[in-house]
Amino acid sequence: MNLNCTITFTVNGKKKEIRVDVRQSLLEVLREQLGMISVKQGCAVGECGACTVLIDEVPTDACLYLAVWADGRSIRTVEGESRDGKLSRVQQAFVDEGAVQCGICTPGFVMAATAFVEKHHDQKFSRHEIRRGLAGNLCRCTGYDTIVTAVQKCLDEDDQ
Repeated sequence: MNLNCTITFTVNGKKKEIRVDVRQSLLEVLREQLGMISVKQGCAVGECGACTVLIDEVPTDACLYLAVWADGRSIRTVEGESRDGKLSRVQQAFVDEGAVQCGICTPGFVMAATAFVEKHHDQKFSRHEIRRGLAGNLCRCTGYDTIVTAVQKCLDEDDQ
């Protein structure tokens, strides 16, 4: 039985055509075949958010998403967020606010925060609402305050 197929998708703006085993997760393909090591494997059951990527602009746990489902889709990872050597504003806000510690959860949080900021750029949110908007991403180091502050900073920049 042949369990391989070819899929075509866009990753960080670049079209890719690759051969995958139909049982492989998108996490495995991104890391092992495309070298995108920012996509972390934390829990492997969709609980921690370390593997969060944007699929057609929707935050998605890559550990639960089969690679074959990505055929024809657009995927964004942390590797594609900086431009011309300059961090995205969400990435820069994370650095400025010290919202990084060990780094395991950071790429997933950056992608979830990016989706949140892009979707809600013209709205005001309380810290509690921002926390709820990032639900599904866990951090064992920061206590979330600096992460929420970084997201709030990006939303506040949109109001100016």
